[in-house]
Amino acid sequence: MSSSYHLIDVSHTVQHGLVTYKGLPAPIIRDYLSREASRVYYAPGTEFHIGQIGMVASTGTYVDSPFHRFADGKDVAELSLESLANLDGVVIRWGRIRGRAIGPSAFRDIDITGKAVLVQTGWSVYFGTEKYFEDHPFLTSDAAEHLRDAGAVLVGIDSLNIDDTTDGTRPVHTILLGSGIPIVEHLTNLNALPVQGFRFFAVPVKVKAFGTFPVRAFGLVEE
Repeated sequence: MSSSYHLIDVSHTVQHGLVTYKGLPAPIIRDYLSREASRVYYAPGTEFHIGQIGMVASTGTYVDSPFHRFADGKDVAELSLESLANLDGVVIRWGRIRGRAIGPSAFRDIDITGKAVLVQTGWSVYFGTEKYFEDHPFLTSDAAEHLRDAGAVLVGIDSLNIDDTTDGTRPVHTILLGSGIPIVEHLTNLNALPVQGFRFFAVPVKVKAFGTFPVRAFGLVEE
């Protein structure tokens, strides 16, 4: 790795009241121990803050592990670092003018073997608005099959869901997670990444018996 590089954040900020997915509760963020209250425990001039957060796992930018879809699949704690960090990345730029459904043609003639495949739809510009939840771009089942068969090791998207949310079978989650391929949803700022030639990281807290958890997703680009 070059000694000269820069990091590009492609994750949303989690904050009090943030609605990531309509129907799921927003996180509640508050003081467990405020700076003012902590002063009684320490020497004069010394204070600390301890925060408290209550949230569902599907908050902000998050990774799905196989356990999210399958009871016997690997949970977040069981995902190896090698499956989430320092991955060779490629960005697929899909303009909204091309339609909502992203099929296998979007990935043809692109080397995705062993790579984190990040689909940039531009939908993240609506994050935090009502429009984000309506008519979002998604991958088709045959696109998921192509990604699996072509050797993708992680698939991400800057949209509400990698599946069409009107399809209750969730075929893309089923195909990718069923093959042990993690999914990262609600990415953002993918336009700041090059199409290729970067490393991708999306590592969650090591939580047992969870299928999903927020990540600080970023790309490392050598200069």
